[in-house]
Amino acid sequence: MNNVKTVLLLGLMSGVLLIGGEALGGRNGLAMGLMLAVGLNFFSYFFSDKLALKMYNAQPVSPTENSEIYKRIGPMTHTLTRRMGLPMPKLWVIPQDAPNAFATGRNPNHASVAVTAGILRLMNDREVEGVIGHELGHVRNRDILISSIAATLAAAITFLARMAFFFGGSRESNDRGNPMAGLFMLILAPIAALLIQMAISRTREYAADATAAKYTGSPDGLISGLKKLETWSKRIPMDASPAHEHMFIVKPFTGSGMLKLFSTHPPTEERIERLSKLRYQQTF
Repeated sequence: MNNVKTVLLLGLMSGVLLIGGEALGGRNGLAMGLMLAVGLNFFSYFFSDKLALKMYNAQPVSPTENSEIYKRIGPMTHTLTRRMGLPMPKLWVIPQDAPNAFATGRNPNHASVAVTAGILRLMNDREVEGVIGHELGHVRNRDILISSIAATLAAAITFLARMAFFFGGSRESNDRGNPMAGLFMLILAPIAALLIQMAISRTREYAADATAAKYTGSPDGLISGLKKLETWSKRIPMDASPAHEHMFIVKPFTGSGMLKLFSTHPPTEERIERLSKLRYQQTF
């Protein structure tokens, strides 16, 4: 099913770029949209994870790089991947005080898990294990490629909307674009990007939570971690791109009222309530 979703996302991204390009620039815009779509499809599949890590200045965590952090999270990650039947992912630390984490990559063999410096300072080992278990849940459930492509798609749609705002329709008399294209793209494209992120993200968070509870042996660590994340992510906002917001374990921005309609994550209290009903007694 996730493979089908991936193909649909790539197709949707291509369609948006082609339609938007033609609306803004006529035949020339359509050609540019086609070239951009081909390039973004290739980039999304192979390099979107590297872009996400670079955007947040993520630093490698290994026995030789950030070794003190590795001593803390490396063994627990090894244990969890063995239980889940996964390859060991690359580990990264993001030098931000805001507590958060995400997983990325095109498949389990090319997966990365990144945690912020703030989450490591805030949480005890059991809570960190729950967070890493959640991110590995996304890897095991094959969510990470969809998440990475959605980030690129959202960024592309938002970029197209900004281009529409600044340049509007084509100025060429023989190949004039729709003069209303800029206005429509400005209004509709960001909404489309938000809806794409929301549709992809909300249910997968519940599944990753349940996976973490199962393979850590208890939901309690993640429950405690989510409570801290809910409190501290509001006190220390994360410097993150809206296009990547759905990738994080909790929403890195705060909002109320109508903004909640566009949340990429289910309410934390609902996640905690579902986790509280899970009591796995499995021994690994």
